[in-house]
Amino acid sequence: MNWLDFIVLLGSILGIAIYGIWYTRNRRDLNTYLKGTAHTPWLAIGLSVMATQASAITFLSTPGQGYRDGLGFVQIYFGVPIALLIIAIFFLPIFHKLNVYTAYEFLGKRFDSKTRLLGAALFLVQRGLGAGLTIYAPAIVLTTVIGWPLNVTIVSCGLLVIIYTAMGGSDAVTVTQKYQLAIIFAGMVTATFLLIGKLPAALTLDDTLKLAGGFQKMNAVNFSTNIHERYTLWSGLLGGTFLMLSYFGTDQSQVQRYISGSSLRESRLGLMFNAICKIPMQFSILLLGVLIFVFYQFEQPPLFFDSASSKYFSEHTADPKVLAYNTDFNCAHQQTRQELEHWLQARHKGDQPAATAAFAAATMAHQKSETIRVAASKELAAKNPDAKANDADYVFITFILRELPHGVIGLLIAAFFAAALSSKAAELNALATCTTIDFYRHIIKRDASDTNCLTATKWFTVVWGIVAISFALSARLAENLIQAVNILGSIFYGVMLGLFVVAFFIRRVGGTAIFWSALTAQALVFVLYFNLTISYLWYPLIGCTSCVVFSLLLQLALSNNQKIAKESDA
Repeated sequence: MNWLDFIVLLGSILGIAIYGIWYTRNRRDLNTYLKGTAHTPWLAIGLSVMATQASAITFLSTPGQGYRDGLGFVQIYFGVPIALLIIAIFFLPIFHKLNVYTAYEFLGKRFDSKTRLLGAALFLVQRGLGAGLTIYAPAIVLTTVIGWPLNVTIVSCGLLVIIYTAMGGSDAVTVTQKYQLAIIFAGMVTATFLLIGKLPAALTLDDTLKLAGGFQKMNAVNFSTNIHERYTLWSGLLGGTFLMLSYFGTDQSQVQRYISGSSLRESRLGLMFNAICKIPMQFSILLLGVLIFVFYQFEQPPLFFDSASSKYFSEHTADPKVLAYNTDFNCAHQQTRQELEHWLQARHKGDQPAATAAFAAATMAHQKSETIRVAASKELAAKNPDAKANDADYVFITFILRELPHGVIGLLIAAFFAAALSSKAAELNALATCTTIDFYRHIIKRDASDTNCLTATKWFTVVWGIVAISFALSARLAENLIQAVNILGSIFYGVMLGLFVVAFFIRRVGGTAIFWSALTAQALVFVLYFNLTISYLWYPLIGCTSCVVFSLLLQLALSNNQKIAKESDA
């Protein structure tokens, strides 16, 4: 990065933060601070919901996911339209009618205090960990490109978002997110057009798609019924629907975004905006990763996209093994490139047999290069335990730094920071709101005035920000970042959804039955997660179903005991 990149980066991020502080400088009452102004339009709601869900992890890690595994990851989002439609029909009217600040207030009104606190506690644990992840995830990548120490990147990013979120509340989150999204999409669109311009001139769109398909990168839908496969049509439609229903319907960071609408209609339109746009957006980001894969079939890719690992190997070239890995990898790639050029020439001449033979040879050469990369990864892991085993998160950022012009690099880095700040601000705002409304005013200080609660919410924002920064400073990830976030949510979200499903649709179940059933279901999910190898997308379905079934059985047992007790008294 040079001076132009830093001007674009700092100007964009600091400008938006300062604007958010200035715009919300007169927010003094609790309702406005927690819900925003009463005239938030549907488009602002829709963009805020989108920005909250699409963190820096989405834009940093998803292209790498597309590069490595193709379009299949998009199946996790197949349940989004179904989930948002259900929320718009059933959840939203009740939230608006009760005029609640948090989703868990509804659980208290429907069941009892302990169930409300359980739902809030599950949210705080899951989202509190997730908040640290949304700081750590971009920081660990950005620190390698900016040159700052990891801890400095984490703390600076965290402190900035704490300041404007604590000062402006929900409205500061909403008004800044639309500008942050503008930077994000401007950066992604610019990167896409520049990438297309860098592909070989002779490579047509049809050639590009055919090449990517030949390497199994274009398989967006997997019809397999094997529950051990992570991403399939069925896990996306069933498990993905439950995951997205849990996230958008029970996670306060999302609920707080759409209950701020000026009317039920505006909130519904905001959700439907996301129902229409979410899958195309994720598909486009994955397709960007696939295009980067095609680009690196004609340009020399690094042995490791993670710059720290590449640096380690470059510093140990005297080691015969290291030298052999680099030499063999580069030779295998050159062979892949040559065969693909032969394939392209034969394809354009209409020589199908020659094209088929050349592509088969290119596939074999590519497989050889990947085998070398895996062997080198194992060698690196043995010598350097801190090495990143899965460097897919670094694919996009490496392409940006190596291939894009200055100024655009600053814009893309600004986009990543903007995504981190937008999702982080929404999380902190939701965590502080939940802590204040569901614990502080409900248990600690029942007679707290709105002024007391406003002050408490600001302080809780700071506290949760410090917690998130502390977690990020000590975090270590084994999974690809975008998958790690979804795995974390899958463990908790199913039981949270079960609480609301029973609350909305099964009137005969009481607070005691659902409380103990939820705890049992959560324990079951933990046990299954650590002992099974099924796709994590099934755990929201398992958690929700088990919570509902357990509550029905326990309520039946409690009702029978009460009936027996009454007959005995008689």
